[in-house]
Amino acid sequence: MQLTVTRRWFSGASTVGILSVDGVFQCYTLEPRADQSNGKPYCIPLGSYKIALSWSRKFQTIMPHVLDVPGFTEIEIHWGNYPRDTEGCLLVGLHRYDDLIGGSRVAWAQLMEKLKKAQGDILIAYEKEKV
Repeated sequence: MQLTVTRRWFSGASTVGILSVDGVFQCYTLEPRADQSNGKPYCIPLGSYKIALSWSRKFQTIMPHVLDVPGFTEIEIHWGNYPRDTEGCLLVGLHRYDDLIGGSRVAWAQLMEKLKKAQGDILIAYEKEKV
């Protein structure tokens, strides 16, 4: 299964994008800002990573973990609505606003349903929208 995060909208507080699963739109995403000049939190580097479904100490449930991200640990895909809800993780939501996504728990549950049924490796690619 291939997930792709396409980063599209940038502000001083957040990075908002689109998540597709095997090329089909799934939901919107929210990450910390892209600018690294003020230190963390900022979004993880562009690139491709493996995902493992494993226990989250923070959320006390099985979560998708993005593995082997340079300079980061415990990067997860989880629910949340605002930039303050992420320290580098990918938040998912059904609705997009400036520095906010809505319907996050529903979007996360829908994504998890697909991920649990995945056969073989689950990969995620982070990319910037091609203009």
